[in-house]
Amino acid sequence: MKPQLDWSAYENAGLGDAYADIPKTGGDYAKAVAVCINSMVCLRPIDRGVMCPSFRVHNEVAFSPGGRSRLIKRMLNGEITEEEQIQLDHAMDACVACKGCKRECDTNLDMATIRSEYLAQRQQAPTLRQKLFAELPALLRYPRLLNLANAAVNASPWLRARLALNDEHPLPQVKPAPALKPSETGGAAGELLLWIDSFSAHFAPEIAEAALQVLEAAGYRVHLLNQEHCGGRSAFSQGQLETARQQGRALVDALWPHVQAGRPVIGLEPSTLLMLRDELLTLGLGEKAQEVSRSALLFEEFLAREISANRLQLAFQPITDAAPVLVHGHCHQKAVGAMKSMRKVLKLIPNLEFEFIEASCCGGAGSFSFEAENADDSRQMAELALMPKLAEHPESELVSNGFSCREQVSRLGGPSGIHIAQILARHLV
Repeated sequence: MKPQLDWSAYENAGLGDAYADIPKTGGDYAKAVAVCINSMVCLRPIDRGVMCPSFRVHNEVAFSPGGRSRLIKRMLNGEITEEEQIQLDHAMDACVACKGCKRECDTNLDMATIRSEYLAQRQQAPTLRQKLFAELPALLRYPRLLNLANAAVNASPWLRARLALNDEHPLPQVKPAPALKPSETGGAAGELLLWIDSFSAHFAPEIAEAALQVLEAAGYRVHLLNQEHCGGRSAFSQGQLETARQQGRALVDALWPHVQAGRPVIGLEPSTLLMLRDELLTLGLGEKAQEVSRSALLFEEFLAREISANRLQLAFQPITDAAPVLVHGHCHQKAVGAMKSMRKVLKLIPNLEFEFIEASCCGGAGSFSFEAENADDSRQMAELALMPKLAEHPESELVSNGFSCREQVSRLGGPSGIHIAQILARHLV
């Protein structure tokens, strides 16, 4: 095989390790797969952490990170049987790319990125559904037309079947992008760039408005990046790596002047912002992408950093009669340890009662919950721990920074949920 991603970071992985069992073909990709040393941690019954959502609902070895790794090794060695290949394809389709294994596995097996390369290698031609999901950021530039198309698909069983969409999860309505203006004054606390990605802009523009309000209240001069740019997350997840590369390159070029000016890049949607710090670096975009990745922070990470440095100047009204808050973390937030930042920032609001939900993936996972073949898995993932916890506390408000998380919970009968920027803006003095 000829890898489509840059796996050079694994050039020396497993060399001299008797347990590595590196396949004979696949180059550095094979070494990335072979970092699994069969410790079996992904097969143990666990109540905490993220890993591994699909194994938790299937309870079959092939659906664990280690099980997938072993089957891929057999495939690269030309030893896999037809039955095993079908099983592996199914297991890789069922992977939600949560990145839990990269954080929780003994050897940090990155099955999410391995999966994207696998999909790219296995696709002879992308399906219409894969193309549409991969190009969604571009389609979002035409919200009225997209809403008409989504409404037509939602109303037509034939179209939904043609696209292999989950009948229980209608395509969402798209909103006009927020008409925000960069800060004209201020800057006593410094300058930064707020990247309003295409998902935040067109599915929850109120989040961008709240974030701008909070950052300006803290004394920052806020520059804005046009919502037409995305980081390639949708295409990457579909195995459409050349599309992801083009989208990623455009984003890096747009961010570069701000990075050169020393402005941190602040993002709102975990999956898109964190792509800058991780998967973007596998697309071969050069040193500029490396520099951009070092400047990228989630909204809550940035505020937590400023708190730790005693630089954040924000005042909040004490809570008097607000409902208690439940917090559900996006898988990628958990994978980079950003939930600590969520806790630190929420503590800024006096008397706020909040509790973190101990749950794995919600089952939304970008396009995953919209795909017919993953409909049952998606629902079961949510019902493992997340939805029961919310049902126990119907009076609580949900704070969840991921669009897919909020969409999933809402469509399964839970609360609509808000972003941390919104609860902060609501209680500003």
